[in-house]
Amino acid sequence: MTAGLSDNWDDAEGYYRARMGEVLDERYRVMETSGRGVFSTVVKAKDLKAEPSTGEDGDVVGEGQYSEVAIKVIRANETMYKAAQLEMTVLRKLCGTDPENKRHCVKFLRHFEFRDHVFMVFESMHMNLREVLKKYGRNVGINVHGVRSFATQMLVALKHLKNCGVVHADIKPDNILVNKSHNVIKICDFGSAMFDGDNEITPYLQSRFYRAPEVILGLPYSHPMDLWSIGCCLYELYTGAIAFQGRSNNEMMMKFIEVKGPVPRKLLRKAAFRENHYDNDGMFSLVEEDPVTNRQIRRLIRDAKPTKDVAVTLAAHDRNLGEAERRKVSQLADMLDKMFNFDPEKRLTVSQALTHPFIKESPGTK
Repeated sequence: MTAGLSDNWDDAEGYYRARMGEVLDERYRVMETSGRGVFSTVVKAKDLKAEPSTGEDGDVVGEGQYSEVAIKVIRANETMYKAAQLEMTVLRKLCGTDPENKRHCVKFLRHFEFRDHVFMVFESMHMNLREVLKKYGRNVGINVHGVRSFATQMLVALKHLKNCGVVHADIKPDNILVNKSHNVIKICDFGSAMFDGDNEITPYLQSRFYRAPEVILGLPYSHPMDLWSIGCCLYELYTGAIAFQGRSNNEMMMKFIEVKGPVPRKLLRKAAFRENHYDNDGMFSLVEEDPVTNRQIRRLIRDAKPTKDVAVTLAAHDRNLGEAERRKVSQLADMLDKMFNFDPEKRLTVSQALTHPFIKESPGTK
């Protein structure tokens, strides 16, 4: 295929330029483009071969029942083509072990290849949680009962991932979809996902604000990294603010220390990237920019004690709550404290989270 021909439907970076009304694979009429990431674009389309939909998002089964679909179009290059094959292997495993579509992972319907691109077809959802938070206003968040409902569904999804031996590795509000009624959520975008055991030590896995400390420090990582990210999402859902907003991995570590205190020495001894953040005596050094020379300088933090309390922050977010709501907020703070454990082996597990009072106790239960 010549570059001149592919230029008609690709842009300079290898993204597919979908046209409104275009019919893909003699089946999907493009209705709108709805997102663009590093690896792909997403288009919403009407399935011309679908039966009329008979229920809410996720309630109907069978490929032909989805009249509207979301299609992920992978960028045209060999590396991304290979990554797409792994993503589809993960998706088939997750969907094949969830025939009733009740485990809160977005349903993968089929794929096809066209004009040097891989097209992955999914059930269509309404918006992602980032858009939900924007709609309700920054620093506002949603009420604690809504957080509990979404948290339960996220944890069901995470348990399904663990049972399938899958680590998502990029959980964030952008990758959690919600239906039109705002009562069902699904985790999506398995482009960074891996089967547990294929874990290569790298400091840049996960999106930075949702990145677990074991990734930043260069420790072995597994399913607990996803639970850390879920904790970050839940904090953000309730408060409307990002839990740990560092501009670099080093600043992320500082944000963690402000909440959790010093990293246990036994973890630092095994950390592959320890020297990026600590001196030879195990003292944390914050990398800053000198305002005069613009050079990077290191400032040793001699007394790395926690200065922020999640429970206090959550309690102060809305002081006009009734007793039942205050109790749920206190339980949420306790669950987050256990999710934000530096040591992945001591972090709350997904099974423990599902039986935590925040999830288990109905609102109003004493």
